[in-house]
Amino acid sequence: MKKQFIIVGVLACSFVSTNLFAQKNANQKENVETLKEVVVTATKFNLKKENTGKVIHVITQLELQQNAGKTVIEILNTVAGIDIKGVNANPTEPRSINVRGGRSRQVLVLIDGVPVTDQSAINQEFDLRLLSVSQIESIEVLKGASSTLYGSGAATAVISITLKKASEDKISGSFETSVGTNNTANSSEGSLSDTNQNVTLNGTLGKLNFLGSFSLTGVDGMSSAKSKTNAAFDNDAFYSKNGLLKLGYKVNDKLNIETFLNYDEFNYDFDAGAFSDNDLNTGSQEQFRIGFKPTYTYNKGQVYLLASANVVERDLKQFNSFSGTLDTYEFVGRSVNVDLVNKYEFSNQLQLITGVNYQIHSNNTVTPFGGIEKGIANFNTVDPYASFVYVSNYGLSVNVGGRLNIHNVYGNHFVYDGNLAYSVLKNEDVSVKLLTSYSTAFIAPSLYQLYDGFSGNIDLNPESNETFEAGFDLDYKDWVQFEAVYFNRKETDAIIYDNSTFKYGNGSSDANGFEVSTKIIPTSFLTVNASFTYVDRDQTEDFNDYIPENKFVAGLDITPFDNAFFNFTYRNVGERTIFDRYGSFGTAGEDVVLENYQVLDFMTNYKVLGDTVTFFATVTNILNEDYDDVLGYSTRGRNYKVGVRLQF
Repeated sequence: MKKQFIIVGVLACSFVSTNLFAQKNANQKENVETLKEVVVTATKFNLKKENTGKVIHVITQLELQQNAGKTVIEILNTVAGIDIKGVNANPTEPRSINVRGGRSRQVLVLIDGVPVTDQSAINQEFDLRLLSVSQIESIEVLKGASSTLYGSGAATAVISITLKKASEDKISGSFETSVGTNNTANSSEGSLSDTNQNVTLNGTLGKLNFLGSFSLTGVDGMSSAKSKTNAAFDNDAFYSKNGLLKLGYKVNDKLNIETFLNYDEFNYDFDAGAFSDNDLNTGSQEQFRIGFKPTYTYNKGQVYLLASANVVERDLKQFNSFSGTLDTYEFVGRSVNVDLVNKYEFSNQLQLITGVNYQIHSNNTVTPFGGIEKGIANFNTVDPYASFVYVSNYGLSVNVGGRLNIHNVYGNHFVYDGNLAYSVLKNEDVSVKLLTSYSTAFIAPSLYQLYDGFSGNIDLNPESNETFEAGFDLDYKDWVQFEAVYFNRKETDAIIYDNSTFKYGNGSSDANGFEVSTKIIPTSFLTVNASFTYVDRDQTEDFNDYIPENKFVAGLDITPFDNAFFNFTYRNVGERTIFDRYGSFGTAGEDVVLENYQVLDFMTNYKVLGDTVTFFATVTNILNEDYDDVLGYSTRGRNYKVGVRLQF
């Protein structure tokens, strides 16, 4: 409790000691006018944020640079409404993204507009450990059901990641390297076991532009599982490499062609389970993505074709304590995605967005206990969709649309959405926007859930989600922004594992709550960010696992002079429960309660020679808080990282 008072006191004193009404410069005003931001996820084309009734959070390139040394997952974990299970665990452990009380499979990840899923996995969710922050230009988080534009999986959020593009210079590039520690709160080794390198080269030569980027990461130093005794567990290592190549060719002022190729790979050690060590288990995962996007601009609009192919291969070697053997598991998932999209502008106020999306997915699984034969587990979908966007001259914006999902296994499924935004007040000093939306979404059963020989169920229905949200945005002059949103979600035919039949079936679950976030810039050198999320879920056994009822995040950004930046970020995560079905941790059939925890992080960067050289450093979990993020697994304590980024 004393630590909590110390943290709150630091934040409060820093805020109060600053002159709240000090003179602010022009750059500050540009920083806070987020309602004027241009977003893409709302319509698949550029649209001012003030003209959508959806809740969208944008993480800019500047913010990504200021968070140098952090992972994609750590950065997303500070966004209102998002809580990531395992964010503080050893990198070898998978993460689970919970948005507004939902599960990871209800979040759709886009990379350069392409939906990425892992068809080799049970829940087909994409593993964000495959991505390197140094290759990312920006991130948009679109909350709420969004299947009308984005199809299956877009039930609680769409995380749209835009990778970096070529610069307009003939040749330019960057090199970044960092080293750090990776320890638990009870470890004092302090060895430099976290290393990262990235090199990027890009440029424009006439009509051709290019970008190549390669990253290496290696993390060691701590065990994945947590020891209950004084016995030391073996360290579990994580190594990854990420390659990106993008080529673009501007044929003329109307036609532009982009191509991309991504290769991501990581290898890791993993333990036998909660509180259980193992020095034999290893895993590897690699992903290969390729695609192209021709875009044609005409008098009244724009049309583009986005085509891509994705292959994910996962391999595990896991010790079997019953047979005394090292068992091998192989998983291969393949996906092809083709999206033809057209925007037609009837006028400056009315747009019609139409498209047709084709997807085909397949799974091949080989395990000691059976598998899924190649050529049997596959499905395809054809989805026509349309969306109208109306922006009036008196502050009202309307967006309505629908999508027909034509699935070759379970038939047809229709989803729709509508959102309204209305600027009730807008002048030089104050702007207030009301927003509301009602959206539906669906999640197709995974190939594993349909075809697995033991637990698969070919009669599964697609999961349906309905989301209602309402709230407002407020901007006051050039120093205050405040957002508040209420949400209500209903899940029908939620896909669950039935422990009585040992097969996948359909259930239901509901959630509601609210998000509040604010940004205050009292002076030109200080920004205060804060957000609070409350989630109320019905008690449906495993649906509740690790989802906190409340979460508070606060941050201080300090820029004492142009080339220096300091940040303190405080997170307070409420109690979480785990349904202990078999009595593994206590009484069978009851919840295990994990206490709330709080973490204070610090990061800084300093630029010299303009933007040519940037030194950065981070200290995570400054107070060395010892807590449980995932029951039975280690949690990172106080750790340090230092690095440098060179621009040339």
